[in-house]
Amino acid sequence: MSVYQFAAKNMAGKEVSLEEYRDQVILVVNTASQCGFTFQFEDLQKLYDRYKDRGFIVLGFPSNQFADQEPGDNERIQAFCMLNYGVTFPMFQKVDVRDQNAHPLFTYLADAKPFEGFDMTHSVARILLPLLHERHPEYMPGDSIKWNFTKFLIDRSGEVVKRFEPTTDPYDLEEDIEALL
Repeated sequence: MSVYQFAAKNMAGKEVSLEEYRDQVILVVNTASQCGFTFQFEDLQKLYDRYKDRGFIVLGFPSNQFADQEPGDNERIQAFCMLNYGVTFPMFQKVDVRDQNAHPLFTYLADAKPFEGFDMTHSVARILLPLLHERHPEYMPGDSIKWNFTKFLIDRSGEVVKRFEPTTDPYDLEEDIEALL
């Protein structure tokens, strides 16, 4: 099985097969515009700009499952990303990324690469972990997506290579991206 077996609706409402990204290195990210990690859009765009000519693509999937941090509709989300962060990488319509209504792609990704913990040296981790334990302890068990800006790196054959939690900044992925390019 590979990511090429999945499809999702882009912001224009067109069903897009991930097969369209065959032979590219893919970074799938669940996003939110009102999150403590929203600043990562800027660095995700910079990574995309730096490596897109070498076969790298970022795919953004907004989700409102974590503290209602993505309340807008798809049009508002796309405008926010473009106007505030200059996002030109493909963005898809808002989806669930965990629990019973999770988009099948995210169920597959979470099953393929288990949760290994947060980088506790990251400044936002010191806020996130207590928040999860106090307000959302149900998010912690298992390998499901824990929060916005969880990132999955996929090789040119569609296999999930690595999972990066929100506490891993996009620039910290460069070595792994370059190894796959």
